[in-house]
Amino acid sequence: MRSRLRAAAVLLLALGCLVALPSAAQAATAQPCDIYGAAGTPCVGAHSTTRALYSAYNGRLYQVRRASDGATLDIGLLATGGFANADAQDAFCTGTACIITVIYDQSPRHNDLTVEGPGTAGGQDVGANAAALPTTAGGHRVYGVYFNGHTGYRHRVGDGVATGGQPEGMYMVASGVHTNNLCCFDYGNAEAEIADTGNGHMDAVSLTTRCVKTPPCTGSGPWVEADLENGLYLGSASNPANLGNATPFVTALLKNDGQHTFALKGGDSRTGALNTWWNGALPAGGYQPMHLEGSIVLGTGGDNSNQAIGSFFEGVMTAGYPTDAADDAVQASIVAAGYGGGANSPAPAATVTGPGGKCVDGADANAAGVAVQLWDCQATADQRWIHGSDLSVSALGRCLHLMGNATGNGTKVELADCAGGPYQKWVQQADGSLRNPVSGRCLDSPSGATANGTKLQIWDCNGLAPQKFAVNGGGTVTTNTSKCADVSGDDNGGNNAAVQLWDCQPGALDQHWLRGANGSLRTLGRCLDVSSGSKLQLSDCNGGSAQNWVQQADGSLRNSASGRCADSPGGATANGTRLQVYDCNGSTTQKFLVG
Repeated sequence: MRSRLRAAAVLLLALGCLVALPSAAQAATAQPCDIYGAAGTPCVGAHSTTRALYSAYNGRLYQVRRASDGATLDIGLLATGGFANADAQDAFCTGTACIITVIYDQSPRHNDLTVEGPGTAGGQDVGANAAALPTTAGGHRVYGVYFNGHTGYRHRVGDGVATGGQPEGMYMVASGVHTNNLCCFDYGNAEAEIADTGNGHMDAVSLTTRCVKTPPCTGSGPWVEADLENGLYLGSASNPANLGNATPFVTALLKNDGQHTFALKGGDSRTGALNTWWNGALPAGGYQPMHLEGSIVLGTGGDNSNQAIGSFFEGVMTAGYPTDAADDAVQASIVAAGYGGGANSPAPAATVTGPGGKCVDGADANAAGVAVQLWDCQATADQRWIHGSDLSVSALGRCLHLMGNATGNGTKVELADCAGGPYQKWVQQADGSLRNPVSGRCLDSPSGATANGTKLQIWDCNGLAPQKFAVNGGGTVTTNTSKCADVSGDDNGGNNAAVQLWDCQPGALDQHWLRGANGSLRTLGRCLDVSSGSKLQLSDCNGGSAQNWVQQADGSLRNSASGRCADSPGGATANGTRLQVYDCNGSTTQKFLVG
């Protein structure tokens, strides 16, 4: 009894320290693993690329590897118990692409997550693009982990992780706006081998729009669910009380006593308390008791089912079944961390549609030499493309690449490791084509074929139907100074919001412009327009000539109504420079490339 009272006293002290926080920009005194430890359920896994999960932690968060030379760098903290040093990553990765190779365990168990190998349901995974998910925490710029299919991490048989029917808890902070209904965006306990070994051999929290085991589901999700192997469960039976969590940052929590009971909770990681979506019996059919094997998985199913997409910011696993009071205190700690991001949320992955209404398809490519093809449009991850600020077009964690670095007519395109080079750059043209600058040629369907499996190539740009490829996720508008066209006013996207220059931020929504068939450029639901004073702004889309922009051969962007070109006054390059239109002159101040 005395030990229980001591644990309660420590937990109350942790809660008191949390309430006394002077500002969200400072690290909380009591972090999630301090809270769970004080409640008698210590962390056996603590993974985050954004912040410390112990108040006394001052070690490594994650490792990045540079494509240009294969060098690696461990990313740490700005201060003990604080937030990630994103500037160190940016400096190290300048001019090239980086992937996340290790997510370090902050707990004393050292259950580090590394890129997942092949399993019975999926081939070798790739590491996440380290720059694909910029956001903020505590007022500091940080990076999350962006999963876009075939991306996964694992630790085989972790030290102290529950096995057999032992109790455990876990949570992750993920995104409720970057999800799909494919298997499986999980964080938690998985098999020793990368294989499905039967019901009850997994215990992982999942955030998904997949509703299969316990329908009907309320709304369109995503829902916090339990992946218990061979079933994603919202409860042990139909559970329409689970209303889902669709906010940009979601706390998704699962705990399981290993014998009879499990609980699911979800909430907005930025504000408020957790909702209890289920607290009751485990499903019948091999789940009572559980048969846990003690590995840790992130981003895939236990057998490496790797078609899911998602965003991960932090997560922990505990030894023992946490109390509700500890869960509530952890949610308060997460809210105090001050997750934000707004426009720094990831740019949406979307289809690239081509001839015949077919989609550019990665052919589930997990190796070099597999040509990208046309296929019927569907919700698979190999058709979810991101057009990055470096002009890359990526899916499945790899980039659209000219096969063999060739540039001649007929060169096939493939998915290859993202390296940031000229053979992976693609520019959306005003005529709807997708041009590779180093070759000067456009993505092309040979002879205009539209059959499933048609292998795509590059060919001399001609503006004809076989070269109409629309990047439905949009792209950046960059200058020759590596600045981007950006919306001011805290990215509210309101009418007459100023359009300016700003440092390019991979994935920033207010720097991600969608080209319309009418020549418009749209972001945040409005179109690039010219004010009466010749300044660039956002306005309600109206299809008028003042919202029509034509990419010129010299790299300028011409406005049809005024006959003038987008321009940076006096060649200014400072953040916040208000853009305008000016007489077209071909100068460097008018080089605006629509990604």
